[in-house]
Amino acid sequence: MKNFLIAGLAGTLAGIIATTQVAGPLVAQEAESNASVYEQLDLFGDIFERIRAQYVEEVEAGDLIEAAIDGMLTSLDPHSSYLSPEDAAAMRVQTRGEFGGLGIEVTQEEGFVKVVSPIDGTPADEAGIEAGDFITHVDGESLLGLTLDKAVELMRGPVGSEIIVTVVREGEAEPFDVSIIRDTIKLTAVRSRNEGESVVLRVTTFNDQTYPNLKDGLEEQIEEAGGIDAINGVVLDLRNNPGGLLTQAIKVADAFLDEGEIVSTRGRDPQDGERFNAEKGDLVEGKPIVVLINGGSASASEIVAGALQDHRRAIVVGTKSFGKGSVQTVMPLRGDGAMRLTTARYYTPSGRSIQALGVSPDIVVQQPRRSPAEDDEEENTTRPSRSEADLRGRLNNDSLSEDQIRQIEEDRAKAEATAALREEDYQLAYAIDILKGLSAFGSGD
Repeated sequence: MKNFLIAGLAGTLAGIIATTQVAGPLVAQEAESNASVYEQLDLFGDIFERIRAQYVEEVEAGDLIEAAIDGMLTSLDPHSSYLSPEDAAAMRVQTRGEFGGLGIEVTQEEGFVKVVSPIDGTPADEAGIEAGDFITHVDGESLLGLTLDKAVELMRGPVGSEIIVTVVREGEAEPFDVSIIRDTIKLTAVRSRNEGESVVLRVTTFNDQTYPNLKDGLEEQIEEAGGIDAINGVVLDLRNNPGGLLTQAIKVADAFLDEGEIVSTRGRDPQDGERFNAEKGDLVEGKPIVVLINGGSASASEIVAGALQDHRRAIVVGTKSFGKGSVQTVMPLRGDGAMRLTTARYYTPSGRSIQALGVSPDIVVQQPRRSPAEDDEEENTTRPSRSEADLRGRLNNDSLSEDQIRQIEEDRAKAEATAALREEDYQLAYAIDILKGLSAFGSGD
């Protein structure tokens, strides 16, 4: 027994010695790292005091500290930043759906401001700003070298005032100026309508009103069509939707799923990861869905598109999405300011990250650009067509009843309406054609 105790004691001592030998260098490294941090903080303090004492003009200490904080955050990635009390208040208003400005979602790339997407019906949208445009100057002042928040600040101004932005656009040989009149931006999160037998849900942003608007609009259109059996499916239009609240993206995806994962987030610590699953209940009872995306579809839009695509619940049509697969957490700070910090990446149900890759559509469909010259040329060359029915003295069709003839004419009118839509919005018309095809083969039954 004594030998056992001694052997046990020796083993314990050996363990202590071994641990000390391993931990010693680690403790020394940590102490050295802490010392380096404190030296850097002392350096910051020295620079701060020298600026206050020796800069050519007097500067506010608070402004210097805010600029230093913002610089620290913006050095991490394009989506982390410091929000002053004014900016934090404006962001809270924006998530409720009404704010002042131009109506564009922007990011920063190569030192310039890049348009993620214009928001439907806003001054920027009506002025012709497009997703992918680079804004290089505001009222003649270059944005090169400015932080994104400073560039956005230059674009703000009183409602009704004019701003001139200089735009560089792919396919255009030279930069060009665009005049925009600032206005109060009132976001309608979801616009719904019927196109023939298809319900079109245009989701412009993900704010507090998105899911309630979508549910109410969908129910209204189904009732107007004559019930769920009268529609052939839904087009969920997420083009130029810059994203917004993660919670709303989850609710929108859940609206069309009965079960399964919608999205997962993974941060630095694996224990902080979260998974969000669908609950029972599909608002369209399994009817086919086509999701429309493009390069202006970002963040929350990509969560919805990726989830419905992975579950094979929808066919995704359009062009590759923006590729913002990171999650930002807004953390309140003392003094009513806030910090927007990237804290996680999100993953679709199949485990793929969209960061920098985007969602690839199942069917790639470009939206053709039409120039005014092409429109004029088409007007001049389009002539009304003539058929047997237009000929005087033609024979009547004796194989169909009047009801059958009426049905054929109604179907023809629907097809012609879709053809007219194709001239206005080719991608949407393509999506509606897919729903018609699926319905014809019984996929919606």
